[in-house]
Amino acid sequence: MTPTDTQKTSPWTLARRAAKMNPSVIREILKVTERPGIISFAGGLPSPKTFPVAEFAAACAKVLRDDAPAALQYAASEGFGPLREMVAARLPWQVEPAQILITTGSQQGLDLVAKVLVDAGSKLLVESPTYLGAVMAFTPMEPEVVGVNNDEEGIDIADLRAKAAGARFLYALPNFQNPTGRTMSEASRAALSAEAARLGLPLIEDNPYGDLWFDSAPPPPLTARNPEGCIYLGSFSKVLAPGLRLGFVVAPKPVFPKLLQAKQAADLHSPGFNQRLIAEVMKDGFLDRHVPTIRALYKAQRDAMLEALKREMPAGDPDATLTWNTPAGGMFLWARLPRGMSAVDLLPYAVDKGVAFVPGAPFYAGDADPRTLRLSFVTSSAEEIRRGVAALAAAIQSYGTGVEP
Repeated sequence: MTPTDTQKTSPWTLARRAAKMNPSVIREILKVTERPGIISFAGGLPSPKTFPVAEFAAACAKVLRDDAPAALQYAASEGFGPLREMVAARLPWQVEPAQILITTGSQQGLDLVAKVLVDAGSKLLVESPTYLGAVMAFTPMEPEVVGVNNDEEGIDIADLRAKAAGARFLYALPNFQNPTGRTMSEASRAALSAEAARLGLPLIEDNPYGDLWFDSAPPPPLTARNPEGCIYLGSFSKVLAPGLRLGFVVAPKPVFPKLLQAKQAADLHSPGFNQRLIAEVMKDGFLDRHVPTIRALYKAQRDAMLEALKREMPAGDPDATLTWNTPAGGMFLWARLPRGMSAVDLLPYAVDKGVAFVPGAPFYAGDADPRTLRLSFVTSSAEEIRRGVAALAAAIQSYGTGVEP
C-alpha cells in the first residue's frame, strides 16, 4: 500500500528558534578525526593525562561511605554549599557564596545568560573572532550578534564605542581566548572596564582557561574591576575533568535570582554527587599542587608546536607563508594561511595528509577571515605534533600547487 501524502507529512511543528540552531562545526570535524591515523589539532579537549584519577577514586569511595544519601538525592538548585564557598575563596575579588551558581558545565552558564538577558532582536557584542559555543548558546534567543574588532592586546575601544548603542552586553574571554589563544593586556582590560562602565554596558566574562598560564599569571579579571557590571563564568573542566560537567556563574545580586530560576527550569540542579566529588578533591589545596603539572605539560606541547612550525614553515612574507601567534597559556594557537588560501578549502588536503584542524571562519560573527585556523596542541605528544605539523605543511604545499587531495 502506498502511503498517502498526509501519512508522509510529519505532525511536528518546530519552533522558529529551532531553525536557527546548527550543528557545531567543531563537533562535525571531530568525526573526521576518528579515522585511523589522523593526528588531530582540532578538538578543544583537555589532555586525559591531566585527569586526577586516583584522587577521584578516593573521593568516590569517601562520598559514598560518608554522604551517600545526600549525594544520591535531589539537591539545592544553587549548588553544594561547601563547593560554592570554595569557589568564592579562590576568586581574586570579594564574592559571597550566595552569588555563585553551580552549573552543568560553563556552557550551561552561557545558556542561562541568554535566556535571562536576551530577547529576540537584542544586540549582543562579541569579540571577533569569539568562542563558537557562546554564539550557539545565544542564537536560539534570536539576537543580533555583532563582532567587535580586537587584536593581540584586546578590544578595539573605538569600534566598541561605535557599536555599543542598544547592546545588552559584551561577551569576552580575556585569558588565552578560544579560538585565538590571545590574552587581553592590563592596559586593554582597564580601558575596556572604564569604557563599559561609562556606556552602562554589562560584560559577560568567560574564563575557562585562566589558570592555565605558562610563565606568569594573567592580569586580574574584568569582573574584579566592576563586579556589579559583570557576570563571570568559570569551569572545572580544564583543571579537573570535563566529564563531570561542572562549572559556575558569579552574578550580581539583582541578576542572580533569575539565573537561578532559569536553571531550575532547565535541570533542577547539577549532579549533587559530582559536586561533592569536586569539593572532596579540591579540599586541602589540591588545585594548587595539581594545576602546575597541567601548565608544565601544556607549555611543553606548545613549545613543540612552535618549534615544528618554525622548522616546517620558516618565516617570510606574511602574505606568502603561514603565520602564527605564541599563546602565553591555554590550549590553542591561531594561525593564518598565505594570501589567496582558505582554511575551509585546505582541510580536505590536510585530512588526506593525516592531520586535522579547525578553520577559523566559524568563529566570526559577521565578516570572517577565511585564511585563519585554530590549532590545539594539548592532546598530542611532541612526536605527534612534529608529524602533524609536517603533514600540515605538505597539505599547504599541495593546496597551493593545485594537487587534488
